[in-house]
Amino acid sequence: MAKVELKAPVVEEIAGVLKDAQGAVLVDARGLTVEQDTRLRKALREAGITYKVYKNTLIKRAIKDTTFEALAEELEGPTALAVSAEDSTAPARVLFGFVKDMPALELKCGVVEGTYYGRDTIEKVATIPPRAELLGRLLGSMQSPIANFARVIKQIAEKDEPAA
Repeated sequence: MAKVELKAPVVEEIAGVLKDAQGAVLVDARGLTVEQDTRLRKALREAGITYKVYKNTLIKRAIKDTTFEALAEELEGPTALAVSAEDSTAPARVLFGFVKDMPALELKCGVVEGTYYGRDTIEKVATIPPRAELLGRLLGSMQSPIANFARVIKQIAEKDEPAA
C-alpha cells in the first residue's frame, strides 16, 4: 500500500472531527509529564472535547478549503488539536485553565465559530463563559426589571386595598 493510501483514513478522521465543530484550538503540549497529560486529556474528555496529536501535514490536508484553514499558519512543531462540536469556546477555556498550572502547555491559535484567533487573542476567548451561562445572564438581566416592576405594582395595590 502506498503511503498516501495509509494517510487517507487519518485525514478523513480529522476532517470528520472538524466537520461539525464549533471551535478548534491548536496546542503545543511538549514538556508535559505523563501525569499532567493524563489529567489534561481526562478534563477535555469530560468537557466533550476531542483531543489528539496529529502530524501537521495531515492536519493541513484535512483543513484545506474549510473554515479552519487559517490554523495552517501555526502548524509547526508538535501539535495537538482540541475540537468541540457543542461549545465553541470550551477547548480554549479548558486548555487555558491548564496553562496556569502547566507552563509547558502553550496555546497556539484557534478558530471559534468561523473566526480565527491568534496566540494573543485565543487566551481572551478562553475567558468567555459558556453559551448557556451567557444566555442565563441575559435572561436574568431582562427579567429583573420586569420582576421589580411587578413587585412595585403589587405593593401599590396592597396599600390601596381597604382594611377588612
